[in-house]
Parts: sequence; structure tokens; C-alpha cells
Amino acid sequence: MLRYIHGDALHHHPDLTRAMFRDRARQFRDRLGWPVTVDDRGEERDGYDALNPLYVLWQNPDGGHGGSMRFLPTTGPVMVNDIFGHLTGGAPVISPLIWECTRFCLAPGAGPHVAAGLMLGGGEIMRNFGIRHFVGVFDARMVRIYRAIGAPPDILGSEGEGRDRVSVGLWAFSDEARARVADRAGIAPAQSQAWFDAAFGTPRAAVPA
Repeated sequence: MLRYIHGDALHHHPDLTRAMFRDRARQFRDRLGWPVTVDDRGEERDGYDALNPLYVLWQNPDGGHGGSMRFLPTTGPVMVNDIFGHLTGGAPVISPLIWECTRFCLAPGAGPHVAAGLMLGGGEIMRNFGIRHFVGVFDARMVRIYRAIGAPPDILGSEGEGRDRVSVGLWAFSDEARARVADRAGIAPAQSQAWFDAAFGTPRAAVPA
């Protein structure tokens, strides 16, 4: 199932939270060799985790972590502006209608439906909060995953070649894309909306602060 949890509420889900940050360490440090910071508990965190982001998590039937993503509004500090601004020509991406998506993580052994489920969760944030686009930085391996999910981004800029290529992408989420991604995830759109409503209730604000 999809869970939506703000950073200041992660302490209510200690096991799921620990698993998420440990799986991030396994993916980004151990498998991909990124220069990330891992603490003595084996958890990968950075400064953006301290900014009360919204996390979308896939929770397995046994309660474990299947995958996760992190979202922050571009009206505050975000990686695409702070670190990768040169990929967008130096023009910062700042709008209450554009949020940044980072730390797309899949737990070891996660099936393809998990990746699609996470993208579906991101789409629910767009639909229900009135957000028009997500922006994010991704490496070459993610291109195949996004295409398989049925949610490829528009590329704003790239650098590097082959497996080392890094790009900034911009996502929209039409009704057609939602249906396509929901089908890939094996999740009925009504169920997806129900999980969102369970986290935020109704009615929902147009755009969160």
C-alpha cells in the first residue's frame, strides 16, 4: 500500500522509517557508489531530510519498506537549484506549482509494481494538491525505469555520457498517464485515491504552503 508521511511524523513509524533510510544507504552508497552520508546505524540522510519533506512510501503486506520517494516545494531549498542549477542554464526552478522529487529508492527484491506504485503516489500529490509539475535529477539507469512505468519526463538538461549521464527532468501527470501508471502498478485508481484520503482526509487544500 502507499503511505504519505511528512518528515515530522516519521517517528510515529519507526520500523518503516529505519528501513527506508537503510535501503537508501544500500541503493545509493552500496550499489551506486554515490558519495552520500551514512550514519553509524546504516541510515542514509542528507540536509533535505531535515526540511520536513513529504515522503511517499510503498509498504509491503508484512509492513516492510518496498520503496520510497521524497518531495519538497521548489519555493524552498531543493537539490535542483542548490546543486544542479547548471543543468537548467542557471535559471532556478521556483514555483509553488512545482515540487522536487528526489531519493527514488527501491528496496532489494522490490517488484516492478513498486516503482509504478511510487510514481502513482507522486501523481496523487499532483492531482490532489493542485501541483502542475515535478522536477527531479536522475541518472541514466532511471530512464529505462521511467519509460517502463509509462511516466517519462521532459528533459531540461543533461551532462555526462553513458551510465554517468545525469539529467534534470520535468514531469506532468495527465489523467491518461494516471491510468497508464495505475495499470502498471496493478492498483485501481479508486484504491490509490483512498490511500491518499486516508493520509490527508477530504476536502484537500489547493496547494500546501
